[in-house]
Formats: sequence, structure tokens, C-alpha cells
Amino acid sequence: MEDSRSRATSEIELLDCTLRDGAYAVDFQFDENFVVELLARLEETPVSKVEIGHGIGLEAERTGIKAGNIDHFSWCELARSTLATKPWGMFAQPEFTRTSTIRQMCDRGMSFVRVGVEPDRVREHLPYLRQVTDVCGQVYLNLMKSSATPVHRLLDMLDGIGPEIAGVYVVDSYGAMIPETVEEYVGAVAERYPVVGFHGHDNLGLANINTVTAFRAGATILDGTLNGIGRGAGNAATESLAAILKILDTDRFDYQALAELAEVCRVNMDVIGEDRKMQVLGGVIGIHSGFFPLVEELAVKFHTDPARLMETAVVVAGESPRAADFHAAAARIAGNGTPRYYQLAN
Repeated sequence: MEDSRSRATSEIELLDCTLRDGAYAVDFQFDENFVVELLARLEETPVSKVEIGHGIGLEAERTGIKAGNIDHFSWCELARSTLATKPWGMFAQPEFTRTSTIRQMCDRGMSFVRVGVEPDRVREHLPYLRQVTDVCGQVYLNLMKSSATPVHRLLDMLDGIGPEIAGVYVVDSYGAMIPETVEEYVGAVAERYPVVGFHGHDNLGLANINTVTAFRAGATILDGTLNGIGRGAGNAATESLAAILKILDTDRFDYQALAELAEVCRVNMDVIGEDRKMQVLGGVIGIHSGFFPLVEELAVKFHTDPARLMETAVVVAGESPRAADFHAAAARIAGNGTPRYYQLAN
């Protein structure tokens, strides 16, 4: 494995997504004055990239999801007025983000977009990805729920992803990965693509060490949020990553300035409380936190335990459960006690 110390000062980019992933933690409602202050202060730091906008993605409200109080055009104006030199971008999903809207954002100063796709759906979205690369200079493919797909299958699913994509992200959506798993996935993707990113969640308290492991395994872009504020259990902490890189090599990202900004976020962001039990269950079993309300509702309705319902849904789905799998799991538990397939799987 390449010496991480030599790579720390030459290749690593630190991407802060507090104003995107952190949107989940404040129910997509940001105080605009706070946003302006944070962007202006991020501009003064050596952080490489800044991601902003709706947590779920650009135009998420088109599917009926709660809209943010700052629309995407307003986000553009805020970024343009504060980030004079810092590249900024947004998150997109093929199901609801129109390429025409991405073009509009790029015309207003957006320099990169990250497209979130589950590995088993990459091939069906190849035409969309090609269209996006036609309208945006830097397009990153974020492999959502990466750990739900065995790494050898994940690599096969990337056939068709060529050099027009600026980079490929391994994404620990469940917060379920451990360092050994991160090394396996990132190392495998890095053998095929020169630019690899890692986005980790903190369900099991491993987001920081997983991100450092990703760096050692070949990741060149590391995601973080200030104070670790993000969806569910949160993310790797930008200020902690900067501090760790300082210990490994030099203070390239000004960890003290980022620590100050982390405190600004801690004080000013009214973070929604999360059920710690569900976060840990999701990390161990491999369930996205977006399904937790449904799991809790079905567990009460069908008089079952959330963990059992999650585990059964994983068996029903085979890999990454969707809403219908939880309903099917609940019905089978209620109708059959412990199904034979569930007994065999455990």
C-alpha cells in the first residue's frame, strides 16, 4: 500500500458537506444568515470543496419530499456571493434531478455534481450520467449503500463508467463498514479508477477511522461535516480529519480554524435528536436510516421487534431492502411466526 504520509500533502482533497448532509439534521431548514457566515468562513480555510443544498439531492421536492427553506437558485446566489475561489457543488439523483437543472446550476457557478446511484442501478443510469457529464465539468459517481453489494459484484456493475466521470465514491450509507471492509472496497475501486472518494456515516462510531483507512487504501477525496453533523448518526468530522492529517504529516487543512467552525455549528444548528438504538441496529444489520420510521411503525403494528423486522427484510431483499421488503417481512413474521427461510439464514 502506498505510504499515506507522502500522499497527504499532494493528493488528498477534503470535501465539507455540512450544508448538504447536515441538512437532514435540521429538517432541511437552515438559517440563511448562518449559511452566509459558514460559507464565508469556509472560503477562508484550505478545505478543498464545499457541497451545499438539499440533503437528499437537487430537486428532491419533486418527489413530494419536504423542500428546504432555501431553494436551489438561492443556494447558488449564497455560494456565489461567499465562495470566490472555493469549488462548490450539489448532490443529485437520477430519479428526480433533471439534467436541465444541473445545467442551470453550472451556469450559475456550480463546478461539480455528485450523482448518487446504488451499484445495481448504475447500468440503467449510464445514459443519465453521460448527459450530466455533458452539462457539468466535474461529475462524481456516489455508490450509495456500497456495502450492501459484495465488492466483486460492485466492480462488475461499474462497467461503462469511463474517464468522463471525475471520480467514484465508496459510500457507507448504513454506517455499517469496519476498517477492513473499507480497505477492501476502496482498494478495489482504486485499482480501476484514479480518483476515489469515501463518504462515511457514524452509526458504529467508526466514521473517522474508516475515512482515514479509506485514505490509506487509495481514496483521494475525503468527506466530512463540521462537528460530524449529518444524516442519522452523522458523518466523519471535518475538523477531526484535518487534525488527524496534521498528526500524520502537516497541518494542510488548518484544523484549528475548522475546529472553531465546528463549534459554530454545534452552537447554531438546532439538530434533531436521533434514536441511538435504531442507529446501532441499522449499522449492524445494514439498514438505511431513512427507513427507520417505517420500521418502527411496522414493528408496532405487527407486534414484532425492530431488529427482527430489519433482519427479515434483509433476507427478503437479498441485498439492500426497499420499502416493499419491510412490508413483506412484517407480513411474513405476523403470518408465519419465524419463517423457515429466516431460521436458515440465521
